[in-house]
Order: sequence, then C-alpha cells, then structure tokens
Amino acid sequence: MTSFLIRRLALSVVLLFIISIISFFIVTMTPGSPYPWGELNPKISAEVKANFRKKFHLDRPLHEQYTLMMKDLFTGDLRSIKDDRPVMGKIMERLPATLALNITAILISLSFGTLLGVYAARHAGRWQDMAGSFVAFLFIALPGFWVSYLVAIVLVKGFGVPILGTRSYGIVFPSGFAAGLDTLWHLLIPASILAIGGIASQSRYLRATMIGTLREDYIRTARAKGLAEETVLYKHALRNSIRPLVTGIGMLLPALISGSVIIESIFAYPGMGRLFYEAVLERDYPTIVALNFIGAALILLGNLLSDLLYAAVDPRVRLE
Repeated sequence: MTSFLIRRLALSVVLLFIISIISFFIVTMTPGSPYPWGELNPKISAEVKANFRKKFHLDRPLHEQYTLMMKDLFTGDLRSIKDDRPVMGKIMERLPATLALNITAILISLSFGTLLGVYAARHAGRWQDMAGSFVAFLFIALPGFWVSYLVAIVLVKGFGVPILGTRSYGIVFPSGFAAGLDTLWHLLIPASILAIGGIASQSRYLRATMIGTLREDYIRTARAKGLAEETVLYKHALRNSIRPLVTGIGMLLPALISGSVIIESIFAYPGMGRLFYEAVLERDYPTIVALNFIGAALILLGNLLSDLLYAAVDPRVRLE
C-alpha cells in the first residue's frame, strides 16, 4: 500500500506539472488583453502600463512568467489582475460552496443511480427495465445548461420560487431552521441538475454488472434458502456489484467540476465555477491558472480515492 501511494503521488505531481504548463500557455497565448482598462485606452499613461506589466510579470518571457506565477502560487503571493487581491484568498472564499455543491451532487448520483440500477437489473428484459433505460439515456442526452434554464423558467417565472444564490434575499425567516431549509433548497436545485448525468451513467454501469451477478451460483443458493428478495439484492448481489460505483467516483469528479462552471454561472452560485467564468471574461491570468491547478489536483485526488476504495470493497484487488 505504501509503495502504491508513493508511486501514485509522484505520478500526480508530474501530471500537475504538465497540466499547469499546458494551462498557462493556453491562457496566456489566447488573443485578448489582460489590462483591466483595455489595451488602447488613451487615458492610461505608458508609465502606468509599464508598472502594471512589471507587477504581474507580464514584461518577462513566457517561461519566466510561468516560473514566477507558480512560485507566487505556492508562496501565497499570487494576486488577481482584476482587483489585486490574493488569488488563494478569493479561491478559499469560494471553495466551501463548490465542495458542498459537488459532494451533494455525488451523493445524489450514487443514491439514485444505485436505486435505478438495481431496479433495472431486478426487472431485466421487462418493461420496467426498458423504462429505466429510457430514463437513463434521457438523462445522458439532456444538456445541463438547458435543464438549468428550464428549471429557472418554471420555478421563478411560473411559481415565483427564488433559486439564485445560496439563500433568498429580502425575506425574513421566522427561525434559524427555516433559514437552513432555504439554504438547503438553494443547494439541492443546482446539485440535482449537476447530478443528472451521473445518475444515468452510474445506473447503467450497475445494471450491467448486477445482471451478471444475479446469475451466479451463490445468488441461486441464497434464494433457495428462502431469503427475502430484498436481502438477496441489497446484501449479496449489490455488495459484489458495487465496484463500478466506486470506480465511477473518480470519473464523476471531472464532469462535476467542469459542469459546475455552467451550473454556478446560471444559478449565480458563489463557487469556484463562477469565479472561473468571471476570470475568463476578465482575462485574469493568475486566477485562471490557479483554478485550473486546483481543479486538476482535486480530480487526481478523486482518482486516487477511487483506487483505494476499489481495493477496500474488493479484497481480491491488491494495489501492490
């Protein structure tokens, strides 16, 4: 286990290094001006522009800019071009909201994906299985941004229900419990939309694995002993079919992190996704590079966690 962790961590460091280089050069070589006031603004003197470029290392060659930016990132000195605030401070303000959104989306995906997959496998070849497959493929085909706008139109315009941000503004709640429910509501709506694709993929993986598991001899033996069907399904069959769900956690993270950029922007959710969207519009190089770096680190961490959980649920797997 120790040697496996050392190898994976070393590989993750190399991958982070490569990702940071690619991210930096893509961002800095994209056409556009990083100046907050615009490239051709006649009101800004050449001296001010020169000081600005020097402060953010824009007067250096690209390889030196990258080295200095990474140094500032790890020392906490990296500052935003937009407002001259520490980039890590801005990210740490948004990180809890994004973690809450993505963790909730993962829990929703695994919960409903498991139920739908077990239901489809239990009724394999019947109309219930076909209905479950239709729902899964429908979820896969639905674009997240389209569902988000549809939900916003129905809830906001149709029923006047507030869904933007993390809480309802201008409303006085009678108790802290009511305020907590309001916050939970604002979290569940975007998290549910973010989890739609995960529900579909997890249910299909589980269905395929569980159909094979239900044909095993020990399942027939369990049924012959007179065990309840729910016990056979959830205690015996599901336990030996859950590996795709564990592996899927590592596959869900990239989709959730990239999808949260769109979802957070539509629902005005103050997370890292919305911060990334704003940074791209404002050509805020330091913030974009830092967010890409942290996002890649979270994805690599999720893949490592997936491998460890895979070995935990299947004793036959030896990571060494």
